[in-house]
Amino acid sequence: MSELAMTPDDAGLLRYWRDKRTRAVIIQILVMAGIFATLFWLISNAVANLAELDKSFGFDFLWAPASYDISQTLIEYNSRMPHYRAALVGIMNTALVAFCGIVLATILGFVLGVLRLSNNWLVSRIVYCYIEVTRNVPLLVQILLWHAIVVHSFPHPKKAIILAEGWALSNRGLYVPKPVFEDGFMYVVAAFFVAMVLAFAFAKWAKGVQNSTGKIYPVFWLNLAIITLLPILVYFAAGQPLSFDVPELGRFRWTGGLAVLPEFAALWWALSIYTAAFIAEIVRAGIQAVSHGQTEAAGALGLRQNRILRLVVIPQALRVIVPPLTSQYLNLTKNSSLAIAIGYMDIVATLGGITLNQSGKEMECMILVLLLYLSFSLLISLFMNWYNKRIALVER
Repeated sequence: MSELAMTPDDAGLLRYWRDKRTRAVIIQILVMAGIFATLFWLISNAVANLAELDKSFGFDFLWAPASYDISQTLIEYNSRMPHYRAALVGIMNTALVAFCGIVLATILGFVLGVLRLSNNWLVSRIVYCYIEVTRNVPLLVQILLWHAIVVHSFPHPKKAIILAEGWALSNRGLYVPKPVFEDGFMYVVAAFFVAMVLAFAFAKWAKGVQNSTGKIYPVFWLNLAIITLLPILVYFAAGQPLSFDVPELGRFRWTGGLAVLPEFAALWWALSIYTAAFIAEIVRAGIQAVSHGQTEAAGALGLRQNRILRLVVIPQALRVIVPPLTSQYLNLTKNSSLAIAIGYMDIVATLGGITLNQSGKEMECMILVLLLYLSFSLLISLFMNWYNKRIALVER
């Protein structure tokens, strides 16, 4: 019996373990310790295996010359620049297609989601068929299909379709005049930001007046006039500090100007229409989640249908729409990695493709690609979570 008797220290430990809060903290510490121990084992084992293959773990390869060209670059780049510069070009290309895709998919998704609830049977059925076909065909197949359509449906550069002066469309892409910013254009940019601040201040003031007196100002049109006219006035006052580099047809291809490559166009369009199908269903569900009594009450007050949708239905539906909408934005950003299938030089094709093959640093390249996509996803999540909190209902 004496051997089974508990000492004061054992009794104290048992008391701590029986406390729910203390036990929860201990369990969390043990779980985190297990996770870090597993990661340490995996990393140390990988480094040891690399050493056996005469491979060192490091990122010094990023400063070696890349020795490959990239067709679409948003910053200055040539093949003599280091791999980190090529990776930066890939990051910017990924960010560009993700941003453009999110914008277009959001617009299409919201429009289609509203049309899905249209009382017009034909419109509703057409949208329904589009949604079902688009979201049930694999995205990779759609990307390849649209790329084939773009490449094979348009003429070669010498027989390009001239849309307007300086605008040419061929199977090598859409060529448009490239803006060249001259001295003094910064004043126009500053005027634009000033106009944005003035528009925001006016919108906030008009909302306060509406809440207190019920008087409604045409905020949208007045803000549009402020944002448009002020930069235009400064532009002419500064001596029109903007010119254009117009593309010209060379011996084999168009040179100069700004080119929208077929790889970017196909990827952007495929990602947008694919994601828009899911967003349309999210919007439809969000609108249907709003009580029908809300729309009836607004109609009884004399509001027109478009104002009911804009002022009553959409603000309440957004609280249901935003959380799943965030997931679709994340999916679109990660799905952009399929760009390598059609040769669009994103982060997977540069850092995770050519750089990986040239350097032989498989683990290092994949770690960097993983961290970059994780960073994109976290930034999107942070912004959408902030917006979701901003539109959340506040109980009084």
